[in-house]
Amino acid sequence: MTLNETLRVAWEGLKLNRVRSFLTTLGVIIGVASVIIMLAVSAGAEAAIADQINALGANLIIVNPVRGVPGASQTLTYDDALAIKEAVSNSEGVSAEFQVVQDTSTARARLEGITVLGVTADFPIVRDYAVGEGRFFTADENERKLKVVVLGYGMAQDLFGSDSAIGQVVTVGSTRLTVVGVMEEKGVVADVDYDGRLYIPLQLLYQKFSPSVLAADRVRTIYIKAESQEAMTSVTNQIKALLVERHDVDPAKPDFVLQTQQDIISTQQATTEAFRDLLAWVAAISLLVGGIGIMNIMLVSVTERTREIGLRQALGARPRDVLLQFLIEAVTLSLVGGLAGVILGIGGAELFGRLGDMQTQIVPVSVPLAFGAAAAVGIFFGYYPATKAAQLDPIVALRHE
Repeated sequence: MTLNETLRVAWEGLKLNRVRSFLTTLGVIIGVASVIIMLAVSAGAEAAIADQINALGANLIIVNPVRGVPGASQTLTYDDALAIKEAVSNSEGVSAEFQVVQDTSTARARLEGITVLGVTADFPIVRDYAVGEGRFFTADENERKLKVVVLGYGMAQDLFGSDSAIGQVVTVGSTRLTVVGVMEEKGVVADVDYDGRLYIPLQLLYQKFSPSVLAADRVRTIYIKAESQEAMTSVTNQIKALLVERHDVDPAKPDFVLQTQQDIISTQQATTEAFRDLLAWVAAISLLVGGIGIMNIMLVSVTERTREIGLRQALGARPRDVLLQFLIEAVTLSLVGGLAGVILGIGGAELFGRLGDMQTQIVPVSVPLAFGAAAAVGIFFGYYPATKAAQLDPIVALRHE
């Protein structure tokens, strides 16, 4: 038999049981779609994490006290931030931060439990967070502890509605502050609502809102913006050397932690990688189930068509022709299911991203990977039934009822 005749016979065999053929391909469809959707969810999660971290600012170096060590949380000071700004080269700005929670009110509104962030004048530069209206306070205003405040975009709307907030008075705790600026809308980044906060001079926060004497000059975090990505290593090394000297600690066991955005992204990617591996196993099991379904149906088909196989062999079909026929049927089922699964997977990933809260991102390699896996499943699980059909004795097959 020629290859064209074998293909024709295989296709006719599939058409005889269209519903059964369709149901057989469902397992492969679901498996292939699962591979694409799950990889898209994993890639989307990684991209969302990277976007959130990069939204904190560009070329950012973050300095925090060592967590979980008694007394270590009190080691990072405002003077450290000043020393970094003065001594470290290749940096565009330094911002020290400390936050408290206070009730906030105006003549028309009162809000409870608002985050008040004490920062320094470089905050907008370091955090890539522009002022939308008015201005940010200056370094001189910070040092003089002037009673000024910059509102987050949402906070300005909550306190003043559609009216301009510039020049208005806001009472934070028991302290009256004058609004000098409103930040641009930024939204929620890494579970922090930037639009719902107040920004005041750090020195003013120490004077008016310091929770204790011990915290009078302490900072929670120092952010440093390097001039470029190439300067990150140099700036990081300078900061480490400076703080080791200032704190008089062992360089191998510092009382502070330096992180870059890439460090945080790499840590998060290690977590999502485990998540991605789990999803890949789930998808692989789906394909395995689909392959078992193909093998099961092909074995049933061989049993049902035993007389047909014997007749074809009696008319001159060789064992390899029979083998090829049933193998083509199995691979065709798998490839059709794979194609439908690719379409369903891409469409499902897009729909999931649009309707769900989780970002999805199609991984280009997942399409040929899933399709190739479907073809491999067809060959692997179709070979045994095809071999069994090819090994039938023509005389026994013709006598089969």
